[in-house]
Amino acid sequence: MGQFEQDTAVVQLSDTRWQAELHRGWRIGSVPNGGYVLSVIGRALQAAMPHNDPLSINAFYMSPCSLGPCEIEIEPLKFGRGTSFGSASLYQDGELKVRATAAYTDLDKLAGETWMGAEPPSAPAFETLAGRRAELLEIHERVDSRLVTGHEVFERGEIPGTGEFVAYLQHLDQSPIGSVDLLMFADIMPPPPFALFGPFGWVPTIEITVQCRAVPAPGPLLGRMKSRHLTAGIIEVDGDFWDSTGQLVALARQTMKVRLPKSS
Repeated sequence: MGQFEQDTAVVQLSDTRWQAELHRGWRIGSVPNGGYVLSVIGRALQAAMPHNDPLSINAFYMSPCSLGPCEIEIEPLKFGRGTSFGSASLYQDGELKVRATAAYTDLDKLAGETWMGAEPPSAPAFETLAGRRAELLEIHERVDSRLVTGHEVFERGEIPGTGEFVAYLQHLDQSPIGSVDLLMFADIMPPPPFALFGPFGWVPTIEITVQCRAVPAPGPLLGRMKSRHLTAGIIEVDGDFWDSTGQLVALARQTMKVRLPKSS
């Protein structure tokens, strides 16, 4: 069992309630990463649903989580033959922190037409970027993140103005990436506002939607996160994630706040 699977484990308390622990190693600053928290919720939904994989999950973050125990209340909504629906609420110390609604399916049973409107971003081989492995944050003790584009922001303080980052991503212990893992990987890349203003601090996520399309093949993911519009301090972030075979495995969209430091 890999570290991520251990640190997202849930224990059933009743028909609708599950307990988990938010562990050290997955924080951005002092706050557990939102994608990691979403994966803990996703693990509880996975245990409660008749289908195994998140197809689409949408979450609102009402208050930052902290390390320690939490409880997740599951409300089954509808169980169909190919898709099941449910909602989940994560509580800490009696306070509602995150509310999610999800559709689950079995990704290996999906069949039908395929059309791709975009290709994976161009990138050198994963192995050639060993020198770019991020080690800035606690979460990098768990995740091997290697920037393909945007690295100049952190290395030389140069701001490309693209609103985009491309990076390779995998578990640092190289454990396999499952469908619930994608909920975490969809939220661990540097926020695109850093490519507009520099690494100025925390960019809180208000809401995120992750769509899973396939269980990844072995090897690192290649992710691209890009923003197009920043208005009145609110920015959207779109992500797509491809496995080592070039298969699209996940898409994501976030609503984030951008709060630049006040000029001294």
